[in-house]
Amino acid sequence: MALSQDILAELAEIAPGSALAQARATRDAATRHAQGSYETLFSQQDTAFPLDERFAVAAKVAKWHNADALAAHYAGFGLADPTSARLTPALNFARLLTFSPVEATPSALKTLTQAGWSKEGIVTLAQLIAFVSFQSRLITGLRLLNDKPVTASDTPVVAGIWHTTNTTATGKAAPVVFTQAELGWEPWIAAKPLADFTDDEVAILAKFGHTDSDYFRLLGRNLPVLEQRTLTDKGIFYTPGGLPRAERELAATVTSKVNGCIYCASVHARKASQLSKDDNAVETLLAIRPGQSLIEGQSARWQAEIEFAAALSVTPPAVTPHHLAALEKQSLDTLEQLDLIQSAAFFAWANRLMLTLGEPWLS
Repeated sequence: MALSQDILAELAEIAPGSALAQARATRDAATRHAQGSYETLFSQQDTAFPLDERFAVAAKVAKWHNADALAAHYAGFGLADPTSARLTPALNFARLLTFSPVEATPSALKTLTQAGWSKEGIVTLAQLIAFVSFQSRLITGLRLLNDKPVTASDTPVVAGIWHTTNTTATGKAAPVVFTQAELGWEPWIAAKPLADFTDDEVAILAKFGHTDSDYFRLLGRNLPVLEQRTLTDKGIFYTPGGLPRAERELAATVTSKVNGCIYCASVHARKASQLSKDDNAVETLLAIRPGQSLIEGQSARWQAEIEFAAALSVTPPAVTPHHLAALEKQSLDTLEQLDLIQSAAFFAWANRLMLTLGEPWLS
């Protein structure tokens, strides 16, 4: 088998020239680099994480998201033995990241290390699991926009739990509530020292402003994947027209509330508040407790967007044509709907890295 030339269009059954195809062409950078992330992750020849192991993990993660066609796609490449001493802890880690990333601790990474996983292998494993979580949601959202059947779960669409321990693993003060304050973040495995990157690699980090960030130098242990991920991010959030930027940031915040990621929510709630000039609405969202609906106290438009983003973010996704109809009732066109889907889906990726490779602290 060969990698698909456009895996999302193939599995969402998007016809060339359709309104959805045109919207994806308008978001060319996001479309190209989501594909580029897939191609990079599943073509690297790396003894630290061989391709048959990558396909085995990807197939399982896709299956857990009810993305059966995507799971079959990955399984078609041939899978490593899931019961091997190396792959068993990797699949346990994959299940944790898929269903409850907020419950990750440094011990999960230690278990992988004890099973022979290198720092580079662990970073790539986390990226792959998080990417397939993103990719599965994109396919679900695109199929909805394309009027194709989707498998919706009965997962409750509510705010998730979050960390309430007031210190980090290294003893720093940790946030225990969602906030718009600026936070620090510390890794649980060592970031790659800047001196260990080549000059060309430093130039790539510098291009994105990543050189001084422990988080990005940690992800830089697989720099080609980080580069494609960053370009996907920029293609989703930093593009003109379509959904207002404040509402893309809202979707990121909603996903972070579902997954319990205080750090990601702090960044993107702050942006949503600044851009929308509606700090009260954002603070109302951040104050929602675990198990509660996320739409209370919001405008009709934000309610529709929040409910859609949250339904796409739970695992397995619970989004349905009813959620899409609510967006259409608020006059969101195809490009705006695509922007909302991509913004929420991307933070299925971002949250899973932030929550399982380290933790925030009060700076």
